[in-house]
Amino acid sequence: MADDAKSSRRSRAEAREEAISELVDIATAEFVEKGLAGARIDEIAGKSTKRKIYYYFGGKDELYREVLERAYRRVRASESEVDIEAGTAVDALRGLIEHDVRYHSAHPELVRLVMNENIHRAEHLKQIESVRENNHTVIDILSRIIARGEAEGSFRSGIDPIELHMNLTALAFYNVSNQFTFSHNFGIDMSSPDSVERRAKQVADIILAWVTQKE
Repeated sequence: MADDAKSSRRSRAEAREEAISELVDIATAEFVEKGLAGARIDEIAGKSTKRKIYYYFGGKDELYREVLERAYRRVRASESEVDIEAGTAVDALRGLIEHDVRYHSAHPELVRLVMNENIHRAEHLKQIESVRENNHTVIDILSRIIARGEAEGSFRSGIDPIELHMNLTALAFYNVSNQFTFSHNFGIDMSSPDSVERRAKQVADIILAWVTQKE
């Protein structure tokens, strides 16, 4: 009987997580397409139920914050899976940079959500307690790579990990944030696999030239 009760509780918990995940998937698409101001609970609920939204999240703003939190959590989790121990510090940093370029291209929803949240001056991001701490995982990763690069003599001294993160993210971000206008103006497909791979290598070359530049 005890095993049956545990199994039942686990099944209910799994069903709850599946329902929440489905709602966040639907809401992500809506917020990416229309932004927070344009998104409507009725539109999201049309593919689920309004009752579920209010039951699990409380309302549109809370659901939006859940969408934001998950988007950040996923990119940070993906970076933590990059092997930065093999090879040199240069190899490690190149691997992380190329990963970030590919990730942003494969997950344009992250870029759109961040762009939308900047319109709101990070008003909702400030209300998500876990985001700042979670985002520091990539700074910790970069700090370890920098320390290794300095010890190996391949990196110049004094590299700020936050500035490094800002520079590589800006270059990874652009391929998605400006792909439509840039593609229209210059007639190239920035989302094609070949373009993304070229961009990943170029961004890595640019950042590595900066961190390995000696005074």
